[in-house]
Amino acid sequence: MTAALRRRTAALLLGAVAASAAAQPAPAAGPTLTFNGRMGDRALLVIDGQPRTVAVGAVVQGVRLLAVDDDGARVEVDGRSVLLRQGTPTRLAGGPTAPSGGREVVLSAGPGGHFMTQGSINGRPVQFMVDTGATVVAMGEADASRIGLAWRDAPRALINTANGPSTAHVVELRSLRLGDVEVYGVQAVVMPAAMPYVLLGNSVLSRFRMQREGDVMRLEKR
Repeated sequence: MTAALRRRTAALLLGAVAASAAAQPAPAAGPTLTFNGRMGDRALLVIDGQPRTVAVGAVVQGVRLLAVDDDGARVEVDGRSVLLRQGTPTRLAGGPTAPSGGREVVLSAGPGGHFMTQGSINGRPVQFMVDTGATVVAMGEADASRIGLAWRDAPRALINTANGPSTAHVVELRSLRLGDVEVYGVQAVVMPAAMPYVLLGNSVLSRFRMQREGDVMRLEKR
């Protein structure tokens, strides 16, 4: 084979490889799954934005629920077993979703009709409960200390609570995240009373368009 023929053959082979690569379809994106809590042996899942209540062993939209407890749910999709942590959306084909940049959060009501979800403040995990009657985000001193807020030197304000007036420290949160939606510069108060979760008040909720349909709440970032 002459040098010219070898060069021509190599060029044809490279062209064929490039054409073959271009013809290959992009990998299909798997479903985005979020575990939002449990009701007995059923998991509250959001599958591609659609809230579903799934019993152990059942298959919904190609997702089989293998097990569920208070901390997470194990599911199977296309033979792949995945552990979902509460409040953290996961796209199976591409791993966890980006830590910010999302536009919508879908919440399912838990026991007592409360909308609760896992999230983070300044990158530290917290448990939220939606409270449309709260003016600002509110948390107890224990949570504030755990996530590293310098609340002791923050200014004080008189806050009206269900138990009467109380003095709280006013702080600003650098970031607050629900699922893959993140907002910044959020006003909050640190309460002296112990609190089992962080109240998600209107200093955050006002940044979303809120829509509730029965046991499902959608928060779309403005």
